[in-house]
Amino acid sequence: MDEEGREVLDFLPGEAGTSAYRGPDRALVSAAKLLRRMHDATAPLPDKTARQWQLPVVEPVEVVCHGDFAPYNCVFRDDETTGVFDFDTAHPGPRAWDLAYAVYRFVPLSTLDSFEVVEQARRARVFLDAYGRTRGERLDVVDALVPRLLALVDFMRTAAANGDPNFARHIEEGHADLYLRDADHMIAHRAVWDRIVVGQPDSDLRSRST
Repeated sequence: MDEEGREVLDFLPGEAGTSAYRGPDRALVSAAKLLRRMHDATAPLPDKTARQWQLPVVEPVEVVCHGDFAPYNCVFRDDETTGVFDFDTAHPGPRAWDLAYAVYRFVPLSTLDSFEVVEQARRARVFLDAYGRTRGERLDVVDALVPRLLALVDFMRTAAANGDPNFARHIEEGHADLYLRDADHMIAHRAVWDRIVVGQPDSDLRSRST
């Protein structure tokens, strides 16, 4: 904030992504590494839970989660993820909680305009490997996928019930219904996520440019 109380922002060169962005592997890898750097930078911050946050604290607290780490909140240059913005939904929580949403958005793990299930799983594995997750830590992310989406739906419904016109409009437009369908999609294909995302590398599923 400057001396007149105005918010001062930095400019991030590049092109902002959209909800329809389907980047190649290098976009996934660079996004995961960017999120890892952000998480690592916030991990040692003291008193994370003592501050006021828009979203509730999620235990166990490890880092400050971005809360909406997605292509539409990132900047790209030559399909490299080079910056992130929009920290309105930042809140303390576990890494897996933030990673679950990031994977959902970047893969994307959706029933709408996405890849086949096996390719979704491969892309999720590329993202989590680039972040540096172990097998057990990848399992934590897979376990968090459905709860993270259901928490988003609950937040939207609560905000709309409290009079927020934006979330009311989003629900009217079918966003919450899509998240619920995507949660069902994740449940239906859990065996694929366990085999490819959590399991050991498979020679025919190695990362490749897309």
